Amino acid sequence: MNTSFSQPLPKAYSQIEEATKASGFTMASDLLTGSLLGTLAASKPGGKFLEMGTGTGLSTSWLLNGMDRDATLISVDYDPKYIAIAEKFLGDDKRLSLVTADGGEWIDANSRLRFDFIFADTWHGKYLMLDETLAMLNKGGFYIIDDMLRQPNWPEGHHEKVTKLIASLEALQDLFLTKQVWSTGIIIAVKK
Repeated sequence: MNTSFSQPLPKAYSQIEEATKASGFTMASDLLTGSLLGTLAASKPGGKFLEMGTGTGLSTSWLLNGMDRDATLISVDYDPKYIAIAEKFLGDDKRLSLVTADGGEWIDANSRLRFDFIFADTWHGKYLMLDETLAMLNKGGFYIIDDMLRQPNWPEGHHEKVTKLIASLEALQDLFLTKQVWSTGIIIAVKK
């Protein structure tokens, strides 16, 4: 198989990537993760999407790229400096609602909402409030996380948090789970 990356990039991806580098943000999802997000997003026509951890919007652009015109995406991040980059380049997309808020507070305030696709790329929804986040996932919905393989920017003790999170997900009886030793280490789960 040819492993080179040759598919078209999402709208404004290169501009977002340039602005991301200039901002000093180092936690963006990589190209392979983004491509996978876009591919999986295409499987949910008219879907309701949630992204916890917008960052600068690189993964957001991939989600939007895969979504159809009837789908919607809520993307939440606590840092106005970074979410402003996503707003600048993606804010005109009517399918997208960018929210600047603490992830835990947002989950608490919106626990009644249900989603067909959740990409949890920050502490809340992944390491914190996992049960509450999974309760927001519809049957047949995707729950996706990345950065499960050791990364150079991990702080001391983070490996133990990753190990505990994976064990928690594996113990859940209402998820089909696939762990991929690919890209940055991706877990894809589907709610039974």
